[in-house]
Amino acid sequence: MQTTTLTQEEKQTAQKLAEGTVFSVLIALSITHLLNDTLQSLIPAMYPLLRDSLHLDFSQIGLITLTFQMSASLLQPVVGFVTDKKPQPFSLAIGMSFTLLGLISLSMAHTFGMVLVSVALVGIGSAIFHPEASRLAYMAAGGRHGMAQSLFQVGGNAGSSLGPLLAAAIIVPLGQFHVIWFSLAALLAIFIMLRISTWYKQNTHRIKPKKSRANGMPHVQLSQGKVIFSVVILLVLIFSKYFYMTSLTSYYTFYLIDKFHISVQSAQIHLFIFLFSIAAGTFIGGPLGDRIGRKYVIWISILGCAPFTLLMPHANLFWTSILSVFIGVILSSAFSAILVYAQELMPGKVGMIAGLFFGFAFGMAGVGSALLGKLADATSISYVYDVCAWLPLIGILTAFLPNIEGTRKRTKA
Repeated sequence: MQTTTLTQEEKQTAQKLAEGTVFSVLIALSITHLLNDTLQSLIPAMYPLLRDSLHLDFSQIGLITLTFQMSASLLQPVVGFVTDKKPQPFSLAIGMSFTLLGLISLSMAHTFGMVLVSVALVGIGSAIFHPEASRLAYMAAGGRHGMAQSLFQVGGNAGSSLGPLLAAAIIVPLGQFHVIWFSLAALLAIFIMLRISTWYKQNTHRIKPKKSRANGMPHVQLSQGKVIFSVVILLVLIFSKYFYMTSLTSYYTFYLIDKFHISVQSAQIHLFIFLFSIAAGTFIGGPLGDRIGRKYVIWISILGCAPFTLLMPHANLFWTSILSVFIGVILSSAFSAILVYAQELMPGKVGMIAGLFFGFAFGMAGVGSALLGKLADATSISYVYDVCAWLPLIGILTAFLPNIEGTRKRTKA
């Protein structure tokens, strides 16, 4: 009896220690995600500076975004496929090393070609980081995958909003070379990642595939044609979301400077406000979808922001900033709802769906930036926003999606 009691106590103690270690890994992942996305968001924040110093047009600005997004989106599924077959515990640090090289290169880039090489290196770092960090968050979740992903995503969203502020405070007044100071953040991230990788290496047994991964998702009785049709609609909605989103992340500062004649620093602060609203919307979207259903969130997040996008081209500076907050919060809540909805349509194919939608989202952002840059050169930056304002109306296609009540069933279960 005494031996049995002791064994149970030891198991309980070991479980508590494991849970503590797992939580510390999740915190570390959130911090590294913050650092990674802060460094990434420096790229669009530097566009006004690069345009002036290298005499770039909007088409070239769009090509910079396209190069970054494509290097990140095209490699990401490849990295995920390779590491699915054979986990690479130290790949996180390797990915951040590419980002470090990209930052150093960007600080000394005095030609357009060198800028493209630099952002491509940062994109490769992102491609390695995101699939492996997402896998590690799943490993460390201890069954609470929603909490783990939320904690992981909060770090990235916060980092994306910090980049423009840091660029306005350091890079814009001091010059392009001072990007090199952000290498310290990359080095800090590498140090943390090496510590995480040690835990990763010791716990690779946690990546064993579950016998029935589909059990966590509600089973949806739909024909193959209906499922494919629904996935196509979801991809079209992703197109509308990211084409409009890239018009703000890549060209918002230029729009504000051109229309309202404000300083670069002031424009960066307005960009920070918009990006922070994206962070808030992303955090809200997932829990809201759990509560009211994915399809309702998709309706609200895509079609619901149309009144605000249509008003923005006609608003003054104050109301433009206010409208950008509503647009950021509402529109950014869509992605998690779309992704989980697609996973419920095709249970058991969670990884494939995630790779498809994340890659498509990155790709659309890159292509959108390049095409909108061409349009801005051919017309004006204001005309870009007149055209893009209509994109959220594509959200009406949500009406053709089948109703899935799986979220409520899972909540009750």
